[in-house]
Amino acid sequence: MIKENSLDRQSLKQVVIRFVGDSGDGMQLTGTQFSSTSALLGNDIATFPNYPSEIRAPQGSIYGVSGFQVHIGENAIYTPGDDVDVLVAMNPAALKTNFKSVPVGKTIIVDIDSFNSKNIAKAGYENNPLTTKELDSYRVIEAPITSLTAEAIKEIGLEKSAADKSKNMFALGMVYWMFSRPLSHTEEFIRDKFKKNDKVVDANIRALKAGYNYAQTLELMPSPFVVLPAKMKPGIYRILNGNIATAWGFMAAAEKSGLQLFLGSYPITPASDILHELTNHLHFGVLAFQAEDEIAGISSALGAAFTGALAITTTSGPGLALKGEAIGLAVMTELPLVIVNVQRGGPSTGLPTKTEQSDLFQALYGRSGESPLIVIAASTPENCFDYAFEASKLALEHMTPVILLTDGYIANGSAPWKVKKVEDMPDIKIRKIERYEGQYEPYRRDEKTLARTWAIPGTPGLEHRIGGLEKEDITGNVSSDPENHEVMSRIRQEKVNRVADYIPELEVEGVDSGDLLVVGWGGTYGSLYTAVNSINENGYKVGLAHFNYINPLPKNTAEVFGRFKKIIVCELNMGQFHAYLNFQLPQFEYLKHNKIQGLPFSVIELTGKFKQILDNK
Repeated sequence: MIKENSLDRQSLKQVVIRFVGDSGDGMQLTGTQFSSTSALLGNDIATFPNYPSEIRAPQGSIYGVSGFQVHIGENAIYTPGDDVDVLVAMNPAALKTNFKSVPVGKTIIVDIDSFNSKNIAKAGYENNPLTTKELDSYRVIEAPITSLTAEAIKEIGLEKSAADKSKNMFALGMVYWMFSRPLSHTEEFIRDKFKKNDKVVDANIRALKAGYNYAQTLELMPSPFVVLPAKMKPGIYRILNGNIATAWGFMAAAEKSGLQLFLGSYPITPASDILHELTNHLHFGVLAFQAEDEIAGISSALGAAFTGALAITTTSGPGLALKGEAIGLAVMTELPLVIVNVQRGGPSTGLPTKTEQSDLFQALYGRSGESPLIVIAASTPENCFDYAFEASKLALEHMTPVILLTDGYIANGSAPWKVKKVEDMPDIKIRKIERYEGQYEPYRRDEKTLARTWAIPGTPGLEHRIGGLEKEDITGNVSSDPENHEVMSRIRQEKVNRVADYIPELEVEGVDSGDLLVVGWGGTYGSLYTAVNSINENGYKVGLAHFNYINPLPKNTAEVFGRFKKIIVCELNMGQFHAYLNFQLPQFEYLKHNKIQGLPFSVIELTGKFKQILDNK
């Protein structure tokens, strides 16, 4: 994969780099800067931030390790990568927990200043791994990063604790030289981020340059690498993580629909950044309310929906449980409301900073009574924008709550996103009514969608009852009549069923028919897509059916399933979508492959599983 070019640099098609250290070492910032610079140079990228849930984990401890992995390439990139080409480990604990991800012969950069007896013992080593044979199969670069950083910035007069915070920039400078990245973009970022403290700006820029010069002077590699720009569609691109893309999708929907955007939420990892991002755009007319708890958050959003706003609430699994009663109220009142659940490992507090897909049953069924609603799922950081927009469109056009599922992996992961114009987005039909001849009938419905009209409180002649008690068909009066309850329950279910007429049909990637159909949903897309492409290159006939629309399922789902000999459902839980498909389409037999480790699928494990099935082993 390596070839020499005219600039005497080794050209790589792609490379995977992982920065790891203490949670206070700035690894997330370091990885983000490398990603942003690479994107500005035209590389396609995918990232995977992986940080501990402890806010102040003991320094040097195994469970305090924070990491950021980035995969860049001149070809299309769909995952953060399996094998790591360059590992930057800022202490022994970071090395201990990550070096097994580095294949033999690849590069490991360590800060030898941190390899003292105390840190070595904390990491669980009996001896210094740099002096044993444990790393003999790797290309190890031992750099005194901490001391060289201190030397580079000693003239500035910062305290030692402040100086230590610049060592991540020294490490970044080294990696910039190794992969022919310019320093200018990060220098500009530093000046802007720390503009109120000239000493901090000076220290970080000096450390960045010192790391670059150190790598260049020592010639850490025979020659630096270069990853050429990817061939991407022309346009303006931004690097977005899934949470920011979600926030922008909602703003686009508000602009397209002409409605006030209201977010009522309570902060919870890993969903909080949606609230933070929308709060940054109050100048666009966004109303963002940080409530005192999850129930208040969704209740305020439901109140905003009643008054005619595009209403959003955001949360993760524990918060979705608390919102259940109010979601049922939104189902009963048939008001448009979008609930975003950025899934994380559970149950209870569980793994708050790790990814999982275990809230599917909760989204589908986690309410009292027969309480159907639309459930959709984003599948990449960039299409979080599209599905936030789509969730808003479906809620407004079908007058029903929508749950949008993302997860910690795509919410925190980043990728290039091609900027879209609001005028190019699909139209959104608003069902607001301003006048009605005779007595207003709030539950008289559109014949095709069964959606009721949306009457804004205070509009003369459109007075109507609202609340959680069962409604009489057409009039909306409170009713406890048994037959009416069954009628209304079936109408609410049929209204969701008919959404299938307004969503895209299921598409198959890979082969259109064949030996094995891989089924996934949500944030597993990148790994599944890459694995299917990889195995098909070896002569197999495997297709990928990835679901973004879950309730209802696309209308052609059964037809697609019938074209393959075997079906395997892959998800980051114990088999919830597998069980749902058995319930919805019991005529098919489904295999399953599951992982519950707080980590995404690796391509290697997926291809191994698929080959095992295809080879009947």
